[in-house]
Amino acid sequence: MAASGPGPVFQSQDIPGEPKKTSTVVLEKTAGLLQSFKPIASIHAHLCAFHFYAYDLGRQVEAHHFCTHMSEDVHQCLIFDTPKKDARLIGIEYIVTEKVFLSLPEDEKRLWHSHEYEVKSGVLFMPGLPSVAEKAQMKHLAKTYGKVFHFWQIDKGDTIPLGLPQLMMALTADGQLNPQLGKDVEERFHISFAENRKQRADLEGPDKGIHPSANPWLQGKGLVPEVLEVECVRNAADSSQTSSEL
Repeated sequence: MAASGPGPVFQSQDIPGEPKKTSTVVLEKTAGLLQSFKPIASIHAHLCAFHFYAYDLGRQVEAHHFCTHMSEDVHQCLIFDTPKKDARLIGIEYIVTEKVFLSLPEDEKRLWHSHEYEVKSGVLFMPGLPSVAEKAQMKHLAKTYGKVFHFWQIDKGDTIPLGLPQLMMALTADGQLNPQLGKDVEERFHISFAENRKQRADLEGPDKGIHPSANPWLQGKGLVPEVLEVECVRNAADSSQTSSEL
């Protein structure tokens, strides 16, 4: 079973191009002092979890989420491969409550995964957060659903994002997580998934149970994005009609 985490697989010098020049660093620092970064400043939570490709449980990656509350029912997260300064931005995840998920069209629901197992098993955690505060967050997350796309296939060793964005899924039962990947994360962050599980034993998933349309891979249905070639719209007046047809 393939797995991917940080460590010797990737180093910052693996990124194509010359190292940053002093002039570039000076320009970055100047912009940092003068510009506003409000969307980034609104990030309030760091979660670590594991994702796998929606058609291949064996391709698992460590995913660090940096999330913002858009409302009580919607979160948006930037996903990096590590929490370090030179981390690669590898994807995004949207997290919604059960109420929002149930309002989605049926075809849309199959693009989403549940979070109940991740939370209750202890494999989803918030690095550095005290257990009491973490559990309060997990109580909410256990009832939610997520939609994830990764743009950078780091498990293949790609040094830049190649190909199409890939739909990802999340773990739903014991025995799915690559043991070595899990052990590596536990050791690096000095945590115990087993201890997390004990502390979260009283948490509950979605009120109506996990919807059967979520986690489609459990029914043997892998999902792979494809590019569809269509006629290009060159007239703004025709744009709305074409968009409704796709």
